[in-house]
Amino acid sequence: RQREEEAAESEQKKNDLLMYLAHDLKTPLTSIIAYLSILDESENMPPEERKKCTHISLEKAVRLKELMDEFFEITRFSLEDMVLEQNPVNVSMMLEQIADEAYAVLAEKGLRCEVDIHEDLTVTGDADKLARVFNNILKNAVAYSDPGSVIDIHARREESHIIILFSNRGKTIPTAKLEAIFEKFYRLDSARSSDTGGAGLGLAIAKEIIVAHGGNITAESKQGTTTFTVELPI
Repeated sequence: RQREEEAAESEQKKNDLLMYLAHDLKTPLTSIIAYLSILDESENMPPEERKKCTHISLEKAVRLKELMDEFFEITRFSLEDMVLEQNPVNVSMMLEQIADEAYAVLAEKGLRCEVDIHEDLTVTGDADKLARVFNNILKNAVAYSDPGSVIDIHARREESHIIILFSNRGKTIPTAKLEAIFEKFYRLDSARSSDTGGAGLGLAIAKEIIVAHGGNITAESKQGTTTFTVELPI
């Protein structure tokens, strides 16, 4: 019975994957075709209107590429053991840099990022993959933060681990959803379109990377504050 249940669950996940692939890739692609058709058929279109259609087509094409990159990456992680390049990584500097680089995105949504990071927090790991983790968590915080609120990043050393916390203000996430938040293709808000939301892969990828580093990642949401906690061994 257990084998049958596991087989059914696996089949359901595969069907969900195909459904998400079809929906998330079709949405921007349909827009691209529509706007390019308008450009192709309207020879006397005013320059401003032509510029607008071209710009939207480009935005949708970039969005389509981002989705395809996410799908390929999570598929690669699922099919093979992750290979980590083991080098000293200054987590303090990395978090400061990620917060600085997010300034434009934060400002666009009226958000601020405040950091409280102990100096010279260093781990041995893959810098590119760890940067991907922190970017994915911050991206998620931006997407679900209340306008005009603050995203806090804290990092400190506790015995043999480095603890990194990302906190943001927004809707409290129910416990049932918190338990599924790191699953592949899971979106907090199923109504979010693929134009504005991610493919539901960012946090799943983050967990894959942190676990491969021998660490742990968890989420907690209480009274409108959601906190992601990353633990990495020194």
